[in-house]
Amino acid sequence: MTITADLRAPKLTFATPTDGADVTELLTRAMSGDQAAWRTLIARYDGLLWAVARSFRLGHAQAADVVQATWVQLVEHIARIRDPERLPAWLTRTARNLCLAAVRRNARERPLPEEAHCQEPDDDPEQHAVRAEHRAMVRQALGRLPERDRRLLTLVVNPSVDYAYISKALGMPVGSIGPTRQRALCRLRAELRAGDLVDAAPY
Repeated sequence: MTITADLRAPKLTFATPTDGADVTELLTRAMSGDQAAWRTLIARYDGLLWAVARSFRLGHAQAADVVQATWVQLVEHIARIRDPERLPAWLTRTARNLCLAAVRRNARERPLPEEAHCQEPDDDPEQHAVRAEHRAMVRQALGRLPERDRRLLTLVVNPSVDYAYISKALGMPVGSIGPTRQRALCRLRAELRAGDLVDAAPY
């Protein structure tokens, strides 16, 4: 399954695409790997996710991470969406939870006053665009991996999740998490290599 999205902040418009497909149909098609359905879902709700991220006053990079992580969560849990018409609420709730986690991390990592002058200046717009493109390609590669690989790689980068939780969530012995993670990373890098973007792997 490949998901293509532009993680640059879109203009805040929530117009429904002209294909006329309802949410139930789109989710059903997306679960079967229909690329057009995924593109339509992203086109329809990406602006909503950016609006949620902006409401928390996150920086551009963190807001983009929240949007990306929300779509990854949908890839993982799409089969659990019982009421397709509630998808916007599900996406909003997921994005808000990710934003709250980002805010908490920011509070823990806020530099002391004497450290403020050491911060690097913000990237220029071109660097933002390059990063956004890289994130989109990583997400595409991640979407092509087996479900267990996707879930594992998503969990291991979450600082609030320990190996005991991962073991329980995936039914995997703690001792096998590291080796399984390495194999999943190899598969992810192979997917990225096809797009000449091996260095973009965030793990």
